[in-house]
Amino acid sequence: MQMAVDKWLLEQHLAGKHPHTLRFYTWMPAVISLGFHQHKYPESWQSLSWQGKKLDLVKRPTGGRAVLHQGDLTYAVVTSGLSNSRMQAYQEICEFLIVGWKQLGIDLDYGTAGRGYIHNPNCFGTATSADLVTNEGYKLIGSAQLRKDNVILQHGSMRLQPDAELFSRVFGEDFVTTEDFANLNFETIIDVLISAARDCFNIEFEIKPLTEDEWKIIVGVNGC
Repeated sequence: MQMAVDKWLLEQHLAGKHPHTLRFYTWMPAVISLGFHQHKYPESWQSLSWQGKKLDLVKRPTGGRAVLHQGDLTYAVVTSGLSNSRMQAYQEICEFLIVGWKQLGIDLDYGTAGRGYIHNPNCFGTATSADLVTNEGYKLIGSAQLRKDNVILQHGSMRLQPDAELFSRVFGEDFVTTEDFANLNFETIIDVLISAARDCFNIEFEIKPLTEDEWKIIVGVNGC
């Protein structure tokens, strides 16, 4: 459903029917999202469960590798009029994330991994120049992008409170824990990031829930 909403917002903005959008969401139950072009993944992922509930697999409209959505916070930006350069557009959008997390006491910078990352099914297994890492090398935010004409959907996962045992079962590698985010609640993070986005983009936000008719359209079009 979350991926259906993001895709619908992009199409609405493309048609001139919806303004620029910033939204935040979590996933329930836990989910593994696959990049749009990611067709190969471990067969075991189809039978994973956590806390008695099956882990669903969902395809993102954006690229990149697999992301385990558990204990994370996702942001999504739908906008237009940015640079035609993919990486420059990433950096224009990511500015509010860097500014906001600095206000929360975490310095972030871009990753440096080359194209070899495509052989790793785990999005958080490497950090590319589209991702944000801490000074200690912890990849906090992995982002992905879809562009249609001059409209961009960029969304990303902020890895805050993952379950280390589940992470190991999914990706077959140990998760290096960090206590940097233990005392931060999602509401605080969202408030700070909205304020940072307001300053970075020089824009005022209006909270606007989807209407009942809009939900019906999204559900009907995507078969959710």
